[in-house]
Amino acid sequence: MTGLTMSTERERPFDPPDTYARLRERGTVHRMRFADGHEGWLVTGHAAARAVLADSRFSNRPELAHPPLAARAGLTEEIRSQEFKLPPGFFLRTDAPEHTRYRRLLTGQFTVRRMKGLEARILEITEARLDAMEAAEPPVDLVDAFALPIPSLVICELLGVPYEERAAFQDDTKVMLSLEAKADEALAAIGHVFAYLNGLIPRKREHPGDDLLSGLIEGGELSDDELAGVAFLLLVAGHETTANMLGLGTYALLADPVQLAALRDDPSLIDNAVEELLRHLSIVHVGPVRAALEDVEVDGHLIRKGESVALHLPVINRDPAKFPGGDALDLTRSATGHLAFGHGIHQCLGQQLARSEMRIAFAALLRRFPGLRLAVPADEVPLRTDMGVYGVHRLPVTW
Repeated sequence: MTGLTMSTERERPFDPPDTYARLRERGTVHRMRFADGHEGWLVTGHAAARAVLADSRFSNRPELAHPPLAARAGLTEEIRSQEFKLPPGFFLRTDAPEHTRYRRLLTGQFTVRRMKGLEARILEITEARLDAMEAAEPPVDLVDAFALPIPSLVICELLGVPYEERAAFQDDTKVMLSLEAKADEALAAIGHVFAYLNGLIPRKREHPGDDLLSGLIEGGELSDDELAGVAFLLLVAGHETTANMLGLGTYALLADPVQLAALRDDPSLIDNAVEELLRHLSIVHVGPVRAALEDVEVDGHLIRKGESVALHLPVINRDPAKFPGGDALDLTRSATGHLAFGHGIHQCLGQQLARSEMRIAFAALLRRFPGLRLAVPADEVPLRTDMGVYGVHRLPVTW
């Protein structure tokens, strides 16, 4: 089906576009035309997606895999060439052995002690945000009051970024993730964040703290440019994804009285609820994308060397072959094996931290506000179909 392109428009707020669900019924691998015009493949089946993500014959390098930024309006060859010059340390878009080196250094910083210490801070941060909500007059925007500040504060604490300086990266992050931003706008936003980080690193070197960035500096294995690249990746990935899961996850619970009541009545469901929300909502709705380094067969389809392969995670995570009845939100379901955090060598490094944030934040929110409900009709909640990470732009709530 060469006319197929990756759409982000959804008929219903919590479900992937119907087009892709229907495709999955006909098979797990399909021909597709990417937004920039080149032809490749789309994967809609869970087993096929795991196979692609675990196979070293598929590359994550941007000059091969054609990231979404390449299709933005206003793209020129000059900008495209800049786009493919990855900053040192931006290991997400690298392959082994380069990726292995960075992953090893970062894994050494995500220690059990640091994660346990952050859990206590996550609870403090969450309770402080809830105190502020309680003191405010409802309705409030849950995104602005709760969903965004919590992961932003946590990632700032983890990296050692002063929280009062968060405005230096939050606005630019929105531009980077916007599917409607022009390429030069996105590249300018990236430049702004790197300029901030390049100014922060000397300050951390002079005044180190008990944080991840200081630990990497002390290790002495990374140049300042590499440190900025690693910090950039963690800063953006560490707050946008969790913020949108908190916003969209709360919306999904408020829109489903049966599941909301089940979690309120049995708080011990929270761990399972987090996994099910991750599976059901699958907020990365564009990609990931890989490129074949050689001819590879996936579920009976021959993918030629150089061809791009996109994975549609919202459909993949509802594959009935893996999750029977997966279109329904069921907080008692075993969602083990979902691909919301990816799979293989690029599986999300901070997934346990993200789980802790969601577990603590959702539980505290429902405990403190048992009467929490939407302050607008459900169909008036503005959705992030224009962004690379799905969610809600705003979530007006009352209690």
